[in-house]
Amino acid sequence: MRRRQRDIGAPEAFEWVHETSPDLLAVARSAGLDVLEAPLMVLDPDAMPAITDDEFISVRLMAPEDASFAHDVAIRGAVAAVSFGHAGTAAGPAGASARDAALTPLSAGSLALHRRRAETGQAASALAEVKNPTDPEVSGVVGSGMYQRADDVAEIVGVATLPAARRRGVARAVTAALARHALDAGTGLVFLSAASDDVAAMYARLGFRRVGTACIAEPAAVPAPQAP
Repeated sequence: MRRRQRDIGAPEAFEWVHETSPDLLAVARSAGLDVLEAPLMVLDPDAMPAITDDEFISVRLMAPEDASFAHDVAIRGAVAAVSFGHAGTAAGPAGASARDAALTPLSAGSLALHRRRAETGQAASALAEVKNPTDPEVSGVVGSGMYQRADDVAEIVGVATLPAARRRGVARAVTAALARHALDAGTGLVFLSAASDDVAAMYARLGFRRVGTACIAEPAAVPAPQAP
């Protein structure tokens, strides 16, 4: 599998549910892979609280017919790049400037794929924007996320918040909006993997319940060479 991923230029990673394949964890680690053991959580629609207005941000679902769709896709990616480049949930200085520096124009083919997936209901994305910015680094789009749908199942992925806007409920609001949109679109099962137990606790307040452990394996980071 790893050889095939390298051949086609795909990220060298794979996932499995630990409870269904418990022997894989030791095998993956013995092969030199770093394995994240993430809480696997499924939404209980009856336990989901009502979505209320947020004083700090507004969340909107990206619409493929909007003139802003291409920019929306690009800025969603930029927010994710900055957020995941500063792993964890701690606040930090990286904000709007880092987001704008990370903006990368999409090719026509990539944009067409994103638009087609949105139009057919295979994917939906949300952006969180600051309502009344007072700090230029905490302005514009500060959070993003999406879900991918196959038949009656949707997985929420890529929920990201700029470090400068963390600890203000952005990820919670984005996740709630995506979960509600998936349910309203007729999805029967919504699930996600939490990056940590602290993040899982936040998702639990939205009605998600832990059902297992998602193992996510990637090549171990190579240490930077020491200066002579």
